[in-house]
Amino acid sequence: MRKILIFILIFYSFLLESKNIDGDFDNGKNLFKKNCTACHYMDLNKKMIGPALYGVTEKRNREWLHKWIKDNKSLRNSGDKDAIDLYKEYGNIEMNSFPQFSEKQIDDILFFIKKSKKEKVNENKIKINEEYENFIYERKNKSFLIKIFLLFFSIITLIILWILYRIYVLHKLMYGKPKYITRLHIKNFLIKILYKNFLVNKKKNWYLLSSFLGIIIVFNIYMIWFFLMKIDINKGYKPMQPIYFSHKIHSDINKIDCQYCHSNAKYGKVAGIPTINVCMSCHITINEYKGNYIEKGKNINDYNKEINKIYYTAGWNKEKMKYTDNVHPIKWIRIHNMPDFVYFDHSQHTKIGEKTIKKLKKVDIICSACHGNVKKMDQVKMHEDFTMEWCISCHRNVKVDMDNQYYKEYYKNNNIKKSTLNEIGGTECAKCHY
Repeated sequence: MRKILIFILIFYSFLLESKNIDGDFDNGKNLFKKNCTACHYMDLNKKMIGPALYGVTEKRNREWLHKWIKDNKSLRNSGDKDAIDLYKEYGNIEMNSFPQFSEKQIDDILFFIKKSKKEKVNENKIKINEEYENFIYERKNKSFLIKIFLLFFSIITLIILWILYRIYVLHKLMYGKPKYITRLHIKNFLIKILYKNFLVNKKKNWYLLSSFLGIIIVFNIYMIWFFLMKIDINKGYKPMQPIYFSHKIHSDINKIDCQYCHSNAKYGKVAGIPTINVCMSCHITINEYKGNYIEKGKNINDYNKEINKIYYTAGWNKEKMKYTDNVHPIKWIRIHNMPDFVYFDHSQHTKIGEKTIKKLKKVDIICSACHGNVKKMDQVKMHEDFTMEWCISCHRNVKVDMDNQYYKEYYKNNNIKKSTLNEIGGTECAKCHY
């Protein structure tokens, strides 16, 4: 009886320890993201390098969890059986210690683990259903508009056929016998005018025909010139990539900096395409999409398929949590590509011209000046024309950054006053073509 009472007291003390855990949910979530997701899944329900943490506050008391998180090695060395068993269960892999964490920070993390609910998955499903219903509704509206367009097109086709018939009648008047006109008893005002101008008065007929042909020739020359000037102008170009990647989810919602993936953008000649290792630095622990944002026409399974493509290309076995030798390089489709005869240095614009370009284009980040508001794009597209005219117009308006060390020396040696780039040779041919 005494042993039963002791067991009940210990059990209830554990429960009280669990219930006494209190903290800031949001701060705990952020701390967990930054410090724990290398070894523990964010959804807390699956094993990874470390155990699944959902319900850990029910299994362990607050004091033990604090000791384990702060310095699990010391806890094992003290002979704590639970600590030693946990260490052996996960292949003698030692968990990182966090002595820098305060009591409050650990409580915040534990509170986040304690209060995390599985109902979030259901909320996501509801969100998906709402998005899907909206998508179906819009698609029905589009199909109705298509039907209206087809009806309008049919009416226009009938009108054109009627006009062609009247032209046929006119042709009979012009090349048939004059008495043919009297037989028709010309009542159509338009046919009377055309008959008088083209059939009766031959001199006027020649002038009008010449003028008409001249207009057609000039128009065709203009259209040919316009077509030639639009060769390789791909504004709006938006190809489907081998792996679908939403900049809105990564850059806008999750606040990932552009240079985390495009590390050469600021100091290199080209921005560069991130390697699959950059993707895996996050997705080694994020194997499912858990966000609330769902694009129209998509669902969570679509995003999860793209994550699996990352594993396929990297040769990552997510069940065994290890890399294999079976890798498959990604064949990305390049969107922005300057011709070979054009020299363009990315760093010269993002580093030296950052302040003045941002001021001229009225953007918050330098990337948006040329590429548009990429962080709001689900699928990246070419935002500008990127023609020589477009580049020169910028060079004629952007001011030289007088705070830049290079231009400080340049102006000092040349005694030039503050000016735009074209005044210091920014529009010379040899600057870009040599």
